[in-house]
Amino acid sequence: MQAWQVHENGEPSEVMRLEEAERPTPGDGQVLLKVRAANINFPDVLMCRGHYQVRPPLPFTPGVEICGETEDGRRVIANPALPHGGFAEYAVADAATLLPAPDSLDDAETAALHIGYQTGWFGLHRRAHLEAGETLLVHAAAGGVGSAAVQLGKAAGARVIGVVGGAEKVAAARESGCDVVIDRKSEDVISAVKEATGGRGADVVYDPVGGDAYTQSTKVVAFEGRIVVVGFASGVIPSPGLNHALVKNYSILGLHWGLYGTKNPKLIAHCHEQLTELAARGAIKPLVSERVPLAGAAAAVQRVADGVTTGRVAVLPSLENGAVA
Repeated sequence: MQAWQVHENGEPSEVMRLEEAERPTPGDGQVLLKVRAANINFPDVLMCRGHYQVRPPLPFTPGVEICGETEDGRRVIANPALPHGGFAEYAVADAATLLPAPDSLDDAETAALHIGYQTGWFGLHRRAHLEAGETLLVHAAAGGVGSAAVQLGKAAGARVIGVVGGAEKVAAARESGCDVVIDRKSEDVISAVKEATGGRGADVVYDPVGGDAYTQSTKVVAFEGRIVVVGFASGVIPSPGLNHALVKNYSILGLHWGLYGTKNPKLIAHCHEQLTELAARGAIKPLVSERVPLAGAAAAVQRVADGVTTGRVAVLPSLENGAVA
């Protein structure tokens, strides 16, 4: 089969190589899956760089989220068992973790439903307890993780303010459902949020960025507000001032979605049921901005690394080389 392999750490476009490889052999409790679509996530970038908390042995195939097909023809959502990731024609996954693919979504949309939407659902509902009528502020609202949180916030009845980086991303944030979109490159985020909320601030802040975005969050979070720390795409891990949280009376909530797989896996299955129902009635739908062939995976992962994409980028091995759907 063909598979992208990383033999050394570095930028994705420099270290990912498309090679002929042996089809992976499932271990105990694992299944072989034909990859129908693989969604690109920021952890794929970090793994290529050697900066992710999970460091598979070299060489490895990136790709942590797929829509796959079992040997008996079922479409499923899976997190491939590294080092045999999803940027290949075949991958392996733990049988116990497979989830049924929603009938309402195509392969690329299905591949994008899992990590970003599960993270959003757990962050907004399990951790922050978002309520209808509250104001939700989402950083990086045009990206894959952010757009999922926007859609889930709207589905929960919240008013959603999205922060994006650049005029070209404003339209994508609006398409995801933002009521207000703030371009941090041309607007003052703090002033704009206060104006949009009548000075009250946001009840819940969803932050996958860190750095300056987190600092802005602390200045616009409302009384008894909740800041959900999801990740640090900016590369800067903030050091929160707990005295500030005390004085303003807000909560800082960490979210490591992957822990639920070992601590409480039943919640992941329950969340998937909720997401499937929301997708069936059209309340959520992954924003897939690009569908690229397997040969285009390295360049696509690099675009995600460079922050120039909107929504999700999916790799479809069945697409012909050079085709972009």
